Amino acid sequence: MPVQRVGQSIRLRREYVDEYIKIHSEVWPGVLKRISGSNIHDYTIFYDKESSILFATFKYTGTDFDADMKAMAEDEETQRWWKVTDKMQESLNEGATSSVDGGWWRALDEVFHVE
Repeated sequence: MPVQRVGQSIRLRREYVDEYIKIHSEVWPGVLKRISGSNIHDYTIFYDKESSILFATFKYTGTDFDADMKAMAEDEETQRWWKVTDKMQESLNEGATSSVDGGWWRALDEVFHVE
């Protein structure tokens, strides 16, 4: 199965910038374990100060993306983490309500890649 590269975006509420950056310097071990357990690797989040947009990219190496994302959404520690981070974010997807419900981060189309 080839590696799937994923890109996503969301808006960071400006009043939470410092807190968001701080908590991501100390991500909870259970959340990190669930990320790797869901076959996500090389996960990076970038922040654009001018637009307050977060851009995330990661590589998915599993064979069932939907099942792995479901396992992540059902993980209690990850749900607690999302409860903290969701209030700091504003979804770019109309009607999105939370990370647990899905569709919180906007999926982006890959238009170019070179190794």
